[in-house]
Amino acid sequence: MSTPGAPLPPGSDASTAAPVARGPLEPWPNTVHWQPISTDLIWVELIRLAVLVAIGLAGTAVGWVLSDHWLFGLALAVVLLLGVWRAIAIVRAVRAWGYAERENDLLVRHGLLVRRLSIVPYSRMQFVDVSAGPLERAFDLATVQLHTAAAASDARVPGLRPAEASRLRDRLTALGEDRAEGL
Repeated sequence: MSTPGAPLPPGSDASTAAPVARGPLEPWPNTVHWQPISTDLIWVELIRLAVLVAIGLAGTAVGWVLSDHWLFGLALAVVLLLGVWRAIAIVRAVRAWGYAERENDLLVRHGLLVRRLSIVPYSRMQFVDVSAGPLERAFDLATVQLHTAAAASDARVPGLRPAEASRLRDRLTALGEDRAEGL
């Protein structure tokens, strides 16, 4: 097996070379068809961030005006820098979300620095919840939340269009009922 960046053996090309295994999550399993979530979720998350940054800036600015201490100026700069860093992370994080429906389970992936792959067997699901707050509804989005007996294994798929969220909820519910009957 060749290493990345190493020359290929004579008579072989990149299309015939065996893929390099990099670990259990790198790359995400390519044996399934990953469904992306809507990139409109970026706007929802950026608006939420903007509200938090505005509150942080307002509080820091009031402290600076009332005390006239230079540390509040530094705090303003830190809030702005963290806001910009988080905005960049939001864009990349939303694009990292995906889900895949398999025969016996649902896979949900997300994360940038810490990648997470959740595998939820249909037979373990207790109920499936679809929710959409005011901001999500404004962007025509919904979140599908899967609940299992183990609280740590609950998975969610945000940023779905309502029709897709309803379809996924109905399919997961039907598959969960079918699999639970066999237990």
